Amino acid sequence: MTYSNLQIFTVELVGTFILVVFATGSIVLDAEIFNGELGIPFAAIAPFIALLIGVYSFGKVSLAHFNPAVTIGYYITGHISKIQVMYYFAAEIIGAILGSLFVLKVIGEKADLGVNAPNFDFSIFLIFPVEVLASAMLMGVIFYVVYTKGLRGFSGVAIGGIVGLDILFLAFISGASMNPARALAPALLSGVVENLWLYWSAPFVGTIIAAFAFRGKFKAQRKKEAES
Repeated sequence: MTYSNLQIFTVELVGTFILVVFATGSIVLDAEIFNGELGIPFAAIAPFIALLIGVYSFGKVSLAHFNPAVTIGYYITGHISKIQVMYYFAAEIIGAILGSLFVLKVIGEKADLGVNAPNFDFSIFLIFPVEVLASAMLMGVIFYVVYTKGLRGFSGVAIGGIVGLDILFLAFISGASMNPARALAPALLSGVVENLWLYWSAPFVGTIIAAFAFRGKFKAQRKKEAES
């Protein structure tokens, strides 16, 4: 079944909203109620749950991007058109901003609304590659499940799982955003924008690397399907 760009826009907006509410809301909730005692494990499991919801609810419609860097990856592999990139980007950014507004009004404003922050105890020459690596691993897992399973079965667990693991093991270095929209919304609303350059560069580098690594596989797959 083919879905319209409006349908894609709608589910991407809703899915990104859910992701940002869970991903940033968990951090704000931890700061507001638990004084940060739940820490990174709590911040890791929340987006895992959000992506389970998003992938299984909306994957058939939009491939469940919820992330501009992932959208660029899908464009490189030929899954979406230039026009669709604009629909995805608009939906993801609007959904993320609405998600941060929800967090601000319903949960609270501590922890700068859950803004991503790198750990500058480490060199930027480590921070940047770590964020690239986290994003490349996310995109690689997404492409693997799309190539092998088509977002069925345990695909949501795999995608949500790699996000959670990236946060659990890499957030203490780079912040592990992997998602420019998720990084943008709380930064704009809190005014903490000095690290946005990192999260609007490294995730795209990571997903582009993964996309070029998988592009040949998808081209071969489409050729085989056309011939059969």
